[in-house]
Amino acid sequence: MYLDKKTRLSDSQAVTASAVGTNVYDLGIARSIGNGEPMSVMWSVIVAADVGDGDEDFTFEVEYATNAAQSTGRQLIGRRVFESTPGAPAQDSDLLVVGFKIVIPLPPTTIAETGQFLGIRYVTAGTGPTITCDCDLIPSSFVDATVDYANNYDIV
Repeated sequence: MYLDKKTRLSDSQAVTASAVGTNVYDLGIARSIGNGEPMSVMWSVIVAADVGDGDEDFTFEVEYATNAAQSTGRQLIGRRVFESTPGAPAQDSDLLVVGFKIVIPLPPTTIAETGQFLGIRYVTAGTGPTITCDCDLIPSSFVDATVDYANNYDIV
């Protein structure tokens, strides 16, 4: 599967505190997305979550915002919660190992939507939460086709 750099929302992002993704996707003036081909946001864990203290929590959010910094007009689209002692609807943060995928489907939108920028947000809690992830905006049909392979080459 090929991924487009322009739809990468988090690029090998090491998260040690709550933060927004390294990139946003600018929907421009034609803000409809997911009409026709359904779309999803997918995180891939590339360095496992540090849950050594036993109190680390991680929340992965997708949102629209009216500015690229994701500080105004925020509208939450979807959320996945992972906790050290999970209660419904959270999942266990021990699941966040290398290769784990987190997928949030995007509902179709219309041109009337106000948020021009699609972005992600990491919300962390606990003593020393750390995790490193990639995150991409992809067609939903690509979700099952993703497999992580080790690089079999060296760049010199």
